[in-house]
Amino acid sequence: MPVWNPPARWLPPARHWCLRPPARVASWLRENGSLTARLVDASHGDFRVRVLAQYWGRPAREEVRRLRLHPGRYALIREVELIGGGQPWVRARSVLPVTSLNGPGRRLRRLGNRSLGHLLFRDPTLHRGAIEICLLQQPEGTVFARRSHLVYHGQPLLVAECFLPALFEATAGQVDCN
Repeated sequence: MPVWNPPARWLPPARHWCLRPPARVASWLRENGSLTARLVDASHGDFRVRVLAQYWGRPAREEVRRLRLHPGRYALIREVELIGGGQPWVRARSVLPVTSLNGPGRRLRRLGNRSLGHLLFRDPTLHRGAIEICLLQQPEGTVFARRSHLVYHGQPLLVAECFLPALFEATAGQVDCN
């Protein structure tokens, strides 16, 4: 059962200004490296992944469009929380088309409680497209989210992450190096 309702409209980088993210939020939204590595650092190693759902399903219409999939095709959908200091800091949704789970992508099928980003950002074949952002309704309220179209060994995947208030509360006093 999905826990994430994808928004219908994501803004490309040229339109990020429309949402006016505060500087401390914008820094996380623009992170080009491994978000997992940055979260591990911010949590001083007190980091883990909690799988909320992982299932074969039909991606949302907008995800199908972004991945250029044929409508009605199934994908592996994974929804997780990235937890720092015992608190959910980020909620993420990954859409992995069937074609992306063959060859080197086979390892993506069985991540368990491991971070997808930890695996992807160690691979030199990884390419990230432009980061899109939006506002997303979550149980904690309206939060900023970002989405990346990634290419891993020539195959597409989509990763969306929403940044929860606990992240900014926990990192308020930390120096931002980005």
